Amino acid sequence: MEAPDPSSLAFLRAMSNDKRLLIVQWLLNPTAHFPAQRDGDLIEDGVCLGAIVRKIELKQPTVTGHLKILAEAELVHSKPIKNWVFYKVDQAAITAALSKLSTTLSPER
Repeated sequence: MEAPDPSSLAFLRAMSNDKRLLIVQWLLNPTAHFPAQRDGDLIEDGVCLGAIVRKIELKQPTVTGHLKILAEAELVHSKPIKNWVFYKVDQAAITAALSKLSTTLSPER
């Protein structure tokens, strides 16, 4: 039996928390979950950290910690604009991670 792939473990760790899963769900469709922003386009640039904090109703350091774990798993990317940081989900990374897990957990392996 071979060891699990580190990227699969990072994906599972990142998605194992209900708050992080919720953030990813929101970021997958930002216009449905967040109002328009003064700086940064919701689709092109991502969602401002402040908007995520207000919506999830957690303290900013807690949300930043969740986003750091998602970023370490390469599921979200950050982009600074002016004094703010915007977060955007990486759909291709999520699709690749799910595909890799599907292959890893296949009974034919």
